[in-house]
Amino acid sequence: MQDSAHTMSHPIKDTSQMAAKFDATLIKRYDVPGPRYTSYPTALQFGSFVVQDFDKAISQSTNKNRDLSLYVHVPFCATLCYYCACNKIVTKKREPATEYLQLLTKEIDLVAPKFRDRRISQLHWGGGTPTFLDDAQIQFLTDYLRSAFTFSTDGEFSIEIDPRTVDSNRIAHLRNVGFNRLSFGIQDFDTNVQKAVNRKQSFQETEQVIKAARQTEFNSISVDLIYGLPHQTYQSFSTTLDLIAILRPDRVSIYNYAHLPDRFSPQTRILASDLPSADEKLDILGLCVESLTSAGYIYIGMDHFALPNDELAIAQREGTLQRNFQGYSTQAETDLLALGVTGISHIGNTYSQNEKDLEGYRNALVTGDLPLCKGVVIDDDDLIRKEIIKSLMCQFMLKYEKIDQQFAISFRNYFSAELDKLACFRDDGLVRLDDEGIQVTDQGRFLIRNICMVFDRHLSANAQTTRFSKAI
Repeated sequence: MQDSAHTMSHPIKDTSQMAAKFDATLIKRYDVPGPRYTSYPTALQFGSFVVQDFDKAISQSTNKNRDLSLYVHVPFCATLCYYCACNKIVTKKREPATEYLQLLTKEIDLVAPKFRDRRISQLHWGGGTPTFLDDAQIQFLTDYLRSAFTFSTDGEFSIEIDPRTVDSNRIAHLRNVGFNRLSFGIQDFDTNVQKAVNRKQSFQETEQVIKAARQTEFNSISVDLIYGLPHQTYQSFSTTLDLIAILRPDRVSIYNYAHLPDRFSPQTRILASDLPSADEKLDILGLCVESLTSAGYIYIGMDHFALPNDELAIAQREGTLQRNFQGYSTQAETDLLALGVTGISHIGNTYSQNEKDLEGYRNALVTGDLPLCKGVVIDDDDLIRKEIIKSLMCQFMLKYEKIDQQFAISFRNYFSAELDKLACFRDDGLVRLDDEGIQVTDQGRFLIRNICMVFDRHLSANAQTTRFSKAI
């Protein structure tokens, strides 16, 4: 959603036809902490950012005459999943959600006039659990958004679903209020794993709501899985993948569980001794790749798979695939406006983040201020690096001539040190380097984070890799 797409000066290789070759030995060697590059620079570089910076970004955005993407964060969950590292508020009470909706309306009233001439072509509700809200609250918020913004009639409007919080009637309600894409959290169907992470969710109830979504003609259904959870084994996850094949969602995301109990207190309830070994975890990842590609899914990159006719696969083939804070995205050349606690906007050459806790968010809005807490203005050097990382993450290739023309530089001179650092990746068969550019090989696609880290000047400057999860 957030980065500009440009016509390539050379034909793009059809990466959808590349076999994702899984080399466990190489992956072990490169399994170090690093960013996921849902933004560049990453959030660790965010600093002071005020409403004047935000307004300036809106007025100067080169995308200001184009459609807008909108993200809404709903932080509430009725139960605590022990693996979770998201910003959430665990409660069974309804009153906090009622107050939060009123705060959201205040933020909408403050920010919507700044985008009066922009059309919303992409909407995503994330969390937390957006379906923590009841039907009336979902109706209220969607109506309020549509009264404040202009929405496209054929946009992508998605919401994250906890299957335990919906039935066929609620699925129909979501379709009626305008959502046309659903993302279901599953993680693992094994009952021992579910018990260990406090998320009991049967295949049958998940299948029922997905069937209801298909009957209600949602355009796309995606599911999330996690590998590396407690008591997970190669055999048990193989069974989960077999069940996923039965459900046959349009997209599958398989995330690496990073056990960081010092940073995320819910994870203290998970015993490190219950986690699969590093070798078995790697075997499970290899199983995921083999199982899903054999079932006809395209490896989009990082942790995303999609059926060949899904918009993500099409966008990758056409060279318009993007990456933002929700992962891979289909829409090019749009700004991203985020509403709610901890939401991160990407307007023009800036990132800006809302207050991370409800108290700070509330305090700003009751005084009539936008709840911005930090952000960054992307400088000229990082704009170049951002484009390089986007190209590598989304297309697994880069043409020097494209960067030279776009930024009026000589790539090979400007990045001579980085090209030297890529020599080890070349020697290990992860990239091919020639006079025209960089091509990530089939083996290298699983280590794309490591390859992109070569172009991240902030990592070497601040030695902050320990703040990130490992690549695998």
